[in-house]
This record gives sequence, structure tokens and C-alpha cells, in this order.
Amino acid sequence: MEIRASTVLPARREPIELHTADGLTLVGELALPAERPPAATLVCLHPLPTHGGMMDSHVFRKAAYRLPALADLAVLRFNTRGTTSDRGTSQGEFGDGEGERFDVAAALEYAEFHDLPRPWLVGWSFGTELALRWGRDPLIEGAILLSPPLRRASDADLTAWGEFGRPLVALVPEFDDYLRPDEAAERFALVPQAEVIGVEGAKHLWVGEPSVRIVLNEIVRRVAPGAYPLPERLP
Repeated sequence: MEIRASTVLPARREPIELHTADGLTLVGELALPAERPPAATLVCLHPLPTHGGMMDSHVFRKAAYRLPALADLAVLRFNTRGTTSDRGTSQGEFGDGEGERFDVAAALEYAEFHDLPRPWLVGWSFGTELALRWGRDPLIEGAILLSPPLRRASDADLTAWGEFGRPLVALVPEFDDYLRPDEAAERFALVPQAEVIGVEGAKHLWVGEPSVRIVLNEIVRRVAPGAYPLPERLP
């Protein structure tokens, strides 16, 4: 069976709610391997909700559809405050990256309370800003950034991540709308442990199955290296 854009592989999928310290309820989903405990956990931080970003943004949806089965990963997706998807609408209003600090904390608290192992933050665009600014929690093993714009996240945030010491991987599209590989390498020089990967031919939104496969493989290569490379076909 070829793994296509619409393929949904077996997993235990359950709706979840996150509860923030400032009193909001956020909606989400947790996808777990169908028959085994997860080897690690992806906590997904979605793109800008004012421009259509949500927990169902396609790279994260496909991660939830495939990675529990292919890499034994737990995939935790949720809508940040004021964001809507098919799962529903999270309470509150868009906070331009400020109020969302409580959303990130709520997701990590959920992972800790439910004994989800080895959590990694995976931020995409706006979600990378949340990871860099609010994700420096001792619980996490590291962060993977997809199309980081480095607009809300400052040099001070990068320096702080360098001092934090956890791994940081940035996948930067060759034709990104906001930050391209050469400039990204300069900016991320403030994080000594950062790995900046320029992705030839890719764009900010990672449209198309070849781009999605690159992203998912790079995630798995860091988080679950025993499952790398991901198969493109199943028996």
C-alpha cells in the first residue's frame, strides 16, 4: 500500500481538552500508537490562526495520521486560544503570541500529567515563535521549528534558548516568505546547539506530498531515529 496524502494509518485517537492557568479550555486531539506505548511525544504548535493556522494544518494532521503507526510517536495537537478547527473552538481570543504562553504551558502540563514520554515541541511558523518564547521548560527534550519567521521571537529569545541548552532544529524553506536559509543561519548563530537545515525547493507552507515527507522524516530522524527513514509504502 502506498502512503498517499490522504492515508490514515491505525492509531488510538481521542479528543482532549487543555486547561490554562488563566481559565480557558482549549480543544485538541491526542493520537497514540494503536497497540504499544509511545516512544516519544510531539507537542504541535500550529501556524498563525489569523491566517488560517489551526491544529488541522496539513503537516500536523498528516503527522497525526502517520507517525503513531510508523514511528511509535504520540502526537498532541490543539487549537490555541480563539482558534477553530473541525475539533471545535478553543476559548479566549488570539493573543498575538503573548497570552498563548499559557496555552503552551497547558499542553506541557497535559503531557506531564498523562505520562507522555520524551516530549518535543514542533512549531510551525507562528508556532515556532511560541516554542522559542514560551517552550523553555525542563520537561521538553528539544524543539523542531518549521518555517521560523523570527518576527515575534527576538535575539534575546534565541540567546535564552542557547543558554537553555536543549536541541533546536530549524527547517527553513529555500523560498520562504519571511526567513530564508542564509539569514536563518546568521540569526540562529546565537544558539550554539542549533541545527539549521535549508530545504531546497520548499516554501513556507510545505505544500505537496514531497515537502510533507521531508518534514516528517526530519522530525523522526531526531525524535525516533530507529524509525528513520519513514517508508513510502506498507506491505
